[in-house]
Amino acid sequence: MKTIDDLTSQDLKGTRVLVRSDLNVPLDDARTITDDGRVRASVPTIKSLSDAGAKVIVVAHLGRPKGAPEDKYSLRPVVARLSELLGKEVAFAEDTVGESATAVVEGLGDGDVALLENLRFNPGETSKDENERGEFADKLAAFADAFVSDGFGVVHRKQASVYDVATRLPHYAGGLVGSEVEVLKRLTEDPQRPYAVVLGGAKVADKLAVIENLMQTADRLLIGGGMAYTFLKAQGHEVGSSLLDAEKVETCKGFLESAKERGVEIVLPVDTVIAPEFSADVETSVVPVSEIPADQMGLDIGPESQALFAEKLADCKTVFWNGPMGAFEMAPYAAGTKAVAQALVDVTSGGGLTVVGGGDSAAAVRQLGFSDDRFGHISTGGGASLEYLEGKTLPGIQILAD
Repeated sequence: MKTIDDLTSQDLKGTRVLVRSDLNVPLDDARTITDDGRVRASVPTIKSLSDAGAKVIVVAHLGRPKGAPEDKYSLRPVVARLSELLGKEVAFAEDTVGESATAVVEGLGDGDVALLENLRFNPGETSKDENERGEFADKLAAFADAFVSDGFGVVHRKQASVYDVATRLPHYAGGLVGSEVEVLKRLTEDPQRPYAVVLGGAKVADKLAVIENLMQTADRLLIGGGMAYTFLKAQGHEVGSSLLDAEKVETCKGFLESAKERGVEIVLPVDTVIAPEFSADVETSVVPVSEIPADQMGLDIGPESQALFAEKLADCKTVFWNGPMGAFEMAPYAAGTKAVAQALVDVTSGGGLTVVGGGDSAAAVRQLGFSDDRFGHISTGGGASLEYLEGKTLPGIQILAD
């Protein structure tokens, strides 16, 4: 796999480089970026190409538009932040492969940077039809002389800007993609032990395949968040009105039995913060997981569970975490996620490798006041990380490997 170092070692003056970045940032109702982690992670690759004299054309998506322009999904809010971080003005095209994009690209000088509008405003970006996807990839590729893949958060998608463009241009792995893959290899190819994986989030179904695969490599699985209640139900507990995937209860029973046979420890919450409804403005209480009332729902792991999870992580040399322990966006249900974050910080301080697996986990640690440098690695791609740990082939990585 050729890397950006192979590209920047050349004279790039006059060379147009198309960079697929991941700028899919969360925005509030005022269209203000609430977590710029992905923008900051994209800067080193863009800057190195710009510094080398390349004409840099950045493409990315935001949200899930349906193949047509929508104001709420415009990348315009990202331009100002990207310009600030690069220390230079970034030109912005009002479309992706139309008149505006063509004019902006033609107007680039050596070292200049442009951002094109949301890729997903064009149906060809995510199309399942290879011809439609290919036609869009042809138009993107026509803008450039080389392609750099640096959007790790989308490498598990076979999309025009991720996969098809790489078949049409000399292609290179960006610094972010390279570092993400390097860390994931450390998790899968001979992790230092004890190796623990912390899984949370809402849906157990989203994590079934990764749980099955991790039982072959991890020493401990700590399960919190909404998905924990399906496992607790599998243990025979009543979970009230908590989030429950009833169809997966038997599957979870099977995981618990399989883990015992393999000597893998599955750690579940022992107490939970409950409330009558999903709201920050209701009275909460803490109960053992065996005593959740029928009219109450669990919304965070309780203090005893926080202490238990911290204890189970304390001696670990490797920890991967994906998914919050509760509804961390609301103050009454943030303590569990904060406790796990602190436990990872302690592991990092002791010389262990800690990896925060993108998505809500990355947003949570920043929202709760933890700086990125307190963890070994914060991934920009939760879904891509999980699919890698499942053992799946990631199209956006596979296509770079020739």
